[in-house]
Amino acid sequence: MLSLICDNGLVSPLNRGTFYGAYDDRGSLVGIALIGHATLVETRVAGVLTAFADLAARCPVMHVIVGVPQQIEPFWNSYSTNGRSVRRRCCEILFEQCEPGIPLEPVPGLRRATLADLAALLTVNAQMASAESGVDPLAIDPQGFRRRLARRIEKGRVWIWTEGERLLFKADLFAETPEVVYLEGVYVHPAERRKGYGRRCMSALSSTILARSDAIYVLVNEQNQTSQEFFLRCGFLPRGSYDTLFV
Repeated sequence: MLSLICDNGLVSPLNRGTFYGAYDDRGSLVGIALIGHATLVETRVAGVLTAFADLAARCPVMHVIVGVPQQIEPFWNSYSTNGRSVRRRCCEILFEQCEPGIPLEPVPGLRRATLADLAALLTVNAQMASAESGVDPLAIDPQGFRRRLARRIEKGRVWIWTEGERLLFKADLFAETPEVVYLEGVYVHPAERRKGYGRRCMSALSSTILARSDAIYVLVNEQNQTSQEFFLRCGFLPRGSYDTLFV
């Protein structure tokens, strides 16, 4: 949420939702939520979760809810009274890296993507999103999906390694604040896996990010044992659990 606010401000169509704040009797902020396509909530007050769920029930475009289980369960119990149901539920592990790992063989070709790489990245990102959510973004919102990825590229938040026309590795810095970076869409070409390319690229990318940020985070589906092992070998450590509900 902070990354969106830093990028776009509190009120912007680029946030794909509306930010709400909850305040106690003294006027102190006790909860914040982004309610829209991707809904996120953060509070320690149970009654605030109910209030946010009531607001979310009036949002016709909500696609996914993400949060820690302790907050998602009461939120969903209030929200689901409007007849909405969970289409797909993913339990995910939050991995963190605060220190660069042991340096590996350099990857001279690792670079920030440019708009010339957009077509190849669109295909891969759409495939990964479809596998996770069950919905192909190129089928339901091709222009919006293309526009959002192009903007991320223009911000220098997509890193790739290519060989000719073939995309060997990519990673999206999906959210970024002065303190932390959240990664999504880490990909290695299927024909090049188990060769150490992914670890080399992540080693180089992590060193670059951690030179300016305190930590890197990534969510990994708890059923994806291969990805969990990959991030553990890259020096990440499990720090918590999140639930992702596609509605």
